Amino acid sequence: MSEPPLYIGMISGTSRDGVDAALVSFAGNTPKVLAARCDPYPADLRRRLEALLGRAQRPTPRAAFDLDRPLAEHFATTAQRVLADAAVDAGAVAAIGSHGQTIWHDPDREPPESLQLGDPQHIANRTGITTLGDFRRADIEAGGQGAPLAPLLHRVLFAQPGATRVVLNLGGIANVSVLNGDGRVTGFDTGPANCLMDAWIQRHHGAAFDRDGDWAASANLDPALLEHLLDDPWFARQPPKSTGIEYFNLDWLDDRLEERPLNAATVQATLCELTAASVATAIAASDAEDVLVCGGGVHNRHLLERLRARLPGLAVRSTGDVGLDPDWIEAILFAWLARERLAGRSVDTRAVTGAGQAVQLGRIARPV
Repeated sequence: MSEPPLYIGMISGTSRDGVDAALVSFAGNTPKVLAARCDPYPADLRRRLEALLGRAQRPTPRAAFDLDRPLAEHFATTAQRVLADAAVDAGAVAAIGSHGQTIWHDPDREPPESLQLGDPQHIANRTGITTLGDFRRADIEAGGQGAPLAPLLHRVLFAQPGATRVVLNLGGIANVSVLNGDGRVTGFDTGPANCLMDAWIQRHHGAAFDRDGDWAASANLDPALLEHLLDDPWFARQPPKSTGIEYFNLDWLDDRLEERPLNAATVQATLCELTAASVATAIAASDAEDVLVCGGGVHNRHLLERLRARLPGLAVRSTGDVGLDPDWIEAILFAWLARERLAGRSVDTRAVTGAGQAVQLGRIARPV
């Protein structure tokens, strides 16, 4: 009997630190990651990407076009490297699911818009593997927000009959999946996770992120600033809702820091608490019995301490505690979405994104 086909899932999230790739087998009830890696963007590509996104303005079509092929090339190289890590031939892989790099997400404008770069056709041609991309478009066309998509897989991986569980993804933006005991799933973005903390420490210390949350833990938060940040109407909006660095960025923060003479560490402590408070409010409304955390923020020890303090009585733990590495859940998601799309299965995003109907997510690009 031949081995079941493998899939590669790839994504670069709002933290923009590089491409996460996972080679995944779906042979059993739980996906098995055979190899995984994060390939940082080369310095020049990262500089160009930061120049494109740092202004928090919609990129021009020319600027987006100029980055599409170089990003696709880096995604393709990362896919080849993860295959080499596992000593697996490309012919054993049924498909690559590539989310690409989001450069603009504005689902509330008319018409709604979400743009990812990293041409799937180029990835397919370079790797010789059928590649699926453009995963948000069909959902948006059906009236949805296009994000978050993670709750679709969280239900498959983590739902417990008869119990309500929340899966919290802490990337640049935070999103929650509420897995109800009766099988229903809802999910939405709660606001910033790491994006503001990362940008603030980059500005003041030149670091990519606040390791373990040590800088935030070194100071006391400012309650008045925290209240001012939480007063933003976005936090009070009812789901479905999604957001990105187009909204939560240093311009947004600077506007709220005017005439507030606070030291930088105090601001970092307050930004950490902003994430903890906005996430905890969303989780507390769900009547969850436990919380599983994935994404880069799972490594921010201080952030998790603040979350636990705001959610007394709830177990807040890593998805690693139930057998799935928190660093690769999103990569697994796009491998899974590629598998579903190739099988011709529609995905019901209605209760998550607000789409009007179930849709098939992803555009298929075959190598030529």
